[in-house]
Amino acid sequence: MNYIVFDLEWNQSPNGKEDSVEHLPFEIIEIGAVKLNGNFEETGAFHKLIRPKVYKKMHFKISEVTHMDMAKLRQEGEPFDVVMNRFLAWCGEEEYCFCTWGSMDLTELQRNMAYHKLPNPFPRPLLYLDIQKLYCLQYGDGKNKVSLDMAIQLQEMEEERPFHRALDDAYYTGRILSALDMETYGTYVSVDYYGLPRNKAEEYRLYFPEYSKYVSREFDSREDILKDKDITDMKCVKCNRMLRKKLRWFPYGQRFYFCLAVCPEHGVVKGKIRVKKSEDDRFYAVKTAKMADAQDVELLVQRKEDGRKKRSAKAHHKEALKPLKGRSKQNQSDKVS
Repeated sequence: MNYIVFDLEWNQSPNGKEDSVEHLPFEIIEIGAVKLNGNFEETGAFHKLIRPKVYKKMHFKISEVTHMDMAKLRQEGEPFDVVMNRFLAWCGEEEYCFCTWGSMDLTELQRNMAYHKLPNPFPRPLLYLDIQKLYCLQYGDGKNKVSLDMAIQLQEMEEERPFHRALDDAYYTGRILSALDMETYGTYVSVDYYGLPRNKAEEYRLYFPEYSKYVSREFDSREDILKDKDITDMKCVKCNRMLRKKLRWFPYGQRFYFCLAVCPEHGVVKGKIRVKKSEDDRFYAVKTAKMADAQDVELLVQRKEDGRKKRSAKAHHKEALKPLKGRSKQNQSDKVS
């Protein structure tokens, strides 16, 4: 299998989000990629500039970081559809896996493809390797992210190219990939959420050494998500047994729900549902299940109690305001009469 390590540079509205084109917050202006074989040896490279069609003025931050200007893009860039077709042809017919530094590139690539009305050839689920995540799993705590240039410095690799251009960043990402313990960390694939399951049958579950992940289809509301049994059911990460909940699903903030369940053989399992917005402005769920220790249990019990207190205080405050609103309406009525 080949590894297509790619990076994108993109522009955005110079006037901020309010002037962004719907479903195209970032317009790709450069694609760079290196191809690695199964031994993580470089076998080819791809690089193209793209002529802007949407945002025809450079955002000052983009210009500052990439040192690109519109004149160069207009002169040397090619239309997005032409570049995209060449890129896919360059990827080849052999089996390959996309690799990126971070989780944004594949989503923005597909957004740009959709805007230009190009067919999307990628499978669902679209699995890829987030080299930033794998690097942090091997060399950090798996949570705090490290920038690409910092990773290169920490690994004491030679910096023979500049950063923040697509081909150069793809090259450095490939260098990091070739230095990783892929036998241990290569199983931690990432999934792109741009192309979601279209129906119940396409929903999927991914299994990792310490946890499992379930990705749902789209729903009209958050409430509909919690009515779906496949989403709210809990299974043991180790034996896949259906579990009884010790702490039922409870909300935490606007986007999260947590629960605790017990496996009689392996112990306590914690569940987390993260509710996200889809491209169509609907809702979908990403549920993870992971073994829990005593500290996890204590934290979730405390979170549920904190949430209960907040809701109680909010309800009490609402009740206290009712008489005041009534008096205000009465005063207005008296003034009219």
